[in-house]
Amino acid sequence: MDLNPPAEPGPFPDVDRLRRLLGAPELAWFLERVRRRMERAQPLTGVVTLAIPSGPQRAAVDRLLGRAPGAGGSLSVRLEAVDALLRHSGACLTGLASAVTALTGPVTLIAEAREREAAAWREAYAPLDTLPPELADWAGELRLTGLVRRLAGTPVAALALLTDATKVLRALPAEPAEPAASLPAFAARLLGNAHALDDGTALATLVLSGIRALTGIPEGSGAEGRRDTWASAGLLRDDLSSTVLVLNLRGTPALDWLAATGQPAVLTLRQLTHTPPRTSPGLVRICENPTVLAAAADAYGGSCPPLVCLQGQPSTAALTLLDHLHSGGATLQYHGDFDWGGLRIATVLHRRVPWRPWRYTTADYRTAAAALNGLRPLTGTPTEAAWDPDLALALTEAGVRVEEESVLDDLLADLKRQV
Repeated sequence: MDLNPPAEPGPFPDVDRLRRLLGAPELAWFLERVRRRMERAQPLTGVVTLAIPSGPQRAAVDRLLGRAPGAGGSLSVRLEAVDALLRHSGACLTGLASAVTALTGPVTLIAEAREREAAAWREAYAPLDTLPPELADWAGELRLTGLVRRLAGTPVAALALLTDATKVLRALPAEPAEPAASLPAFAARLLGNAHALDDGTALATLVLSGIRALTGIPEGSGAEGRRDTWASAGLLRDDLSSTVLVLNLRGTPALDWLAATGQPAVLTLRQLTHTPPRTSPGLVRICENPTVLAAAADAYGGSCPPLVCLQGQPSTAALTLLDHLHSGGATLQYHGDFDWGGLRIATVLHRRVPWRPWRYTTADYRTAAAALNGLRPLTGTPTEAAWDPDLALALTEAGVRVEEESVLDDLLADLKRQV
């Protein structure tokens, strides 16, 4: 009598027997096909087919199913047959799905994996909800575009990136402009890493995009474009490269001397933060282009009313000066090019310091555009003009660019009346 009869097969797969039955390399394609069905929650019924089997692959299937060697172009295996074989042999009483899991590891449903990943990405974008309302559109675009995914790669990395980015953007714009070499100091103070906002980092790329949305400054090129973008939010690499052009502004010995001779002056941010003008005139005119200031200096010299020139996008030096003059009681009046770029420059300035239009309204545009007879077609992407809501519509209807040089005589006539 056999005192040690074989144990009854249990509910768990017999992995050794499964390896002998299904573990041959020639059957790897079969396990992969079954696993793929399981990942998609498809029933393990019907036939799987290998289009161009090798001889060993065909022989392995024939041995598994105990059938005579077959022929033909393709190799087919009925899943129900393998399931029944595994159950009846005792190798896996729970069937084919359990056998594949035992041999190849746990199977994750694709739908569940996608939902988990989607949930992880939703959590990664959650820091954007803490941004101020003026960045809501930018935050919405980030959720729709692939920028964050390209920069971060994974939801975990994206959560860390957006947490830091929103922390930076909530602290901007820096008022007043941070001192020299402030970008590393700002990063160290806010993020604990002086190099966190260095050029080329994912965080710097993302924050620069947010700053452009916050300040309206257009995307520049190269190191100069990045420097101008940081500066538009009050963060500076130095206090000498940011300058502003002025005419007949007084309040320091140097400015008084230049005003007496009617010569323009270039003020650095360093000068404005260390020795700002001690006085503010009652009215300061602002123009966009140096041609206007040069013509005013030529025409009226030392008797010309105070004039500030932005020379394009307002620099931190220009914003610092104008804010100082406004705080001192000066009324600011602005004129710029009548085109989409000009409106964007005016909008950036309008967000930072209060100003009144100087021949920069819808009526002024219509008059000037009519005189040009459509000689300068308007191009570019439209934008709004908060100080005169009808101005953008007027530009669209007329389709004409009016540069400051085109109305220079009118601007000089206004200045002459103050002489």
